[in-house]
Amino acid sequence: MAFMPGTTIVLPRKLEFHLGSSHPRRSEFVTGEFHQGLSFIKSLQPTTAKLPLPSSIKLRQPCALVASSEYPQNADFPRYYGRKEKKPFPIPVVELRRNARERIKNRKGKPKGRPPPTKQGLVVQSLVPLAYDVYNARITLINNIRRLMKVVRVHACGWCNEIHVGPEGHPFSSCKGKYTGVRKGHHEWTSAVVEDILVPIEAYHLYDRLGNRIRHDERFLIPRIPAVVELCIQAGVNIPDLPTKRRRKPVVWIGRKEFVDADESELPDPVQETTLLAEETLAAWDKMRKGSNRLRKMYPVRVCGYCPEIHVGPSGHKVQICGAHKHQQRNGQHGWQAAVLDDLIPPRFVWHLPEPTGAPLERELRSFYGQAPAVVELCVQGGAAVPEEYKATMRLDIGIPSNGKEAEMVV
Repeated sequence: MAFMPGTTIVLPRKLEFHLGSSHPRRSEFVTGEFHQGLSFIKSLQPTTAKLPLPSSIKLRQPCALVASSEYPQNADFPRYYGRKEKKPFPIPVVELRRNARERIKNRKGKPKGRPPPTKQGLVVQSLVPLAYDVYNARITLINNIRRLMKVVRVHACGWCNEIHVGPEGHPFSSCKGKYTGVRKGHHEWTSAVVEDILVPIEAYHLYDRLGNRIRHDERFLIPRIPAVVELCIQAGVNIPDLPTKRRRKPVVWIGRKEFVDADESELPDPVQETTLLAEETLAAWDKMRKGSNRLRKMYPVRVCGYCPEIHVGPSGHKVQICGAHKHQQRNGQHGWQAAVLDDLIPPRFVWHLPEPTGAPLERELRSFYGQAPAVVELCVQGGAAVPEEYKATMRLDIGIPSNGKEAEMVV
């Protein structure tokens, strides 16, 4: 906008700028500086003048922003070691010796400290949940990789251990396998398997961590399992097929390499662990039955009215394998009908023991005893609480006579 000679710049009370040419009313004319050394006209032009900062505002010292990270921006690829090369120590030997001398020097004149639990044959209880997480994560990892490999193609060289993830194998001549000179270093790509991605590293399973070392003649007598699984087992994971020795008291060392196990006969049985296992088993039983009952209502399940044959589907099969009563008249065909939950998951009722460690059941008191599914009775005797839905059949509110004569007096 161009300002013509004779115009007047008016600043109304509402602080709105207007340009007038005649008959200015009572208003404040801007004839001098607009803001301490900066006139209004000059403010519309480029300038290098700086506005003074009010005294109520404090300036902060300028600081440089530095972005830091634990990982470098660029790094070299991991080095490939050939079969004739030895891998370096994680910590150089010189540094190991220096640290050992410092430890001996600092320990001089001080009482010998207590060794860690692992050197006493014990399990670090705080790391047991972590061991289970690692074990379960390994299973999840293997299953998910197998599923991903159906979507994302993975190639493996048929002559060396190199793999490539992508629609096609890479064109680099980096094969170091057999006949590489004939192929001029080119790879021959094939379909990869899970073992090509997760390299199977195995280790011997130790029944006792502090036991004797495995001899050469025992190499075929001791099972070999994945190293991560063995690490989890030694850290506290219990696998029935791979038993290991668990100590509840530290061993007594009688020499540098000789020890004896402490007497654990006075220790109580690990009731707490059994109770937690029983509660977890009972929760799994309840979850399986309730979930199966919901699925059964949506997906029809058929059962033979004469035998325990089950068929999941809209209609039963026609296989003539029924051998129940009068199967000759039906030519071995099943008599299909709608199944209930107990047909799909038979509860297998057993007698309930009022006192598992007490007197055995008596024949004369049979009508006073209750029953429960075998899984429930197993968990209850293991320390789990009795579920509400099974208290009726277990007859917990019925007093049991002490002998047969008192039972005869009951009306």
